[in-house]
Amino acid sequence: MSRAINLNASVEQVTDICAKHSAGISTIEALLSGGTRVVLLNSHDAAVINRVCAKQVMSGTVKRTPLRMRSQE
Repeated sequence: MSRAINLNASVEQVTDICAKHSAGISTIEALLSGGTRVVLLNSHDAAVINRVCAKQVMSGTVKRTPLRMRSQE
């Protein structure tokens, strides 16, 4: 099971849900297409959040914020 989940919720809402269920967050980001991408620390936490937020889980392709590459001199 993937540790990454795309949820139709704000970053603040996802952070609160994870804290409520003691699920550790590895990284979290707002999605350009709306919603939040969260990567949990382990698959158990991901399964818990998937179950708790089943109605908010986004399926399909989402648009993420591009990473800015620093130019190398």
